[in-house]
Amino acid sequence: MNKLIVFSIIGFLAQLVDGSLGMGFGATSASLLLMFGIAPAVASASIHMAEIATTAASGASHIWFKNVDRNILFKLTIPGAISAFVGAAFLSSIPADKIKPFISIFLILLGIYILVRFLFFNHSSSSDQSKTFSKKFMTPLGLVGGFFDAVGGGGWGPITTPILLSRKGIAPNKVIGTVATSEFAVAVSATLGFVLFLGVEHFQWLWVAAFMIGGVIAAPIAAYLVRIIPSYMLGVLVGGLIIFTNSITLIKTQGLSHSWATLSYVVIFSIWILSILYQLKNRKNYITLEGQVE
Repeated sequence: MNKLIVFSIIGFLAQLVDGSLGMGFGATSASLLLMFGIAPAVASASIHMAEIATTAASGASHIWFKNVDRNILFKLTIPGAISAFVGAAFLSSIPADKIKPFISIFLILLGIYILVRFLFFNHSSSSDQSKTFSKKFMTPLGLVGGFFDAVGGGGWGPITTPILLSRKGIAPNKVIGTVATSEFAVAVSATLGFVLFLGVEHFQWLWVAAFMIGGVIAAPIAAYLVRIIPSYMLGVLVGGLIIFTNSITLIKTQGLSHSWATLSYVVIFSIWILSILYQLKNRKNYITLEGQVE
């Protein structure tokens, strides 16, 4: 029971971050499940089943708050859903002990990408129009994002959101809302793939329910917060969490001695804390400069 309460809280926090940052639910949840020793395919299947409810609530909330660009939504959703099904079939056919270290490495790289992205790059919107939102651009992005989302248990947001944010012609809240809304179709498609190729008996239904409850409660809150809260600190927090939790999983699979494992944890955690402090200092300096300008 205590573990279910913890998973509900994790689902709430993960969806709060995901809905306001455009990424983080799957990668954060998958990282924690892998740390608990869950097989990658089972973890991803359970997360995507839970995401059917959380992404539906998140998408509806973002539509309500007008955070969705419908033109981009359909161009991104269809290829993403197709490749998510293929990714689920691929992951279901690989033995858990062989794929687990690679999934952890993939999630660590996602975490580093998120951390660096929000630590050193500013997400500013622009009113300039861009021609990069054509099908030739959106289709490959959706295919890559959907496949790695199913394989890694998370990846749709970390792959698609930063790339769309780097383009001109769309506001950040529209990017986040569109990605979050399109993730519903990706979650449904991936779950269907896991049901067909893995079997419903492998789903951890109590964990699914716990993630759903926490995520659904957080969804409308996150959709509102994306309009008012800065994303810089959230990005550093979730990126560091993903790196740290997957490092624990990876270090365990490598069989390092206790002293080396402890040293590795201390170094990684220290870098995470320093990143948070660095971001806090930057934000403080920014606010000070902004006040001086006014």
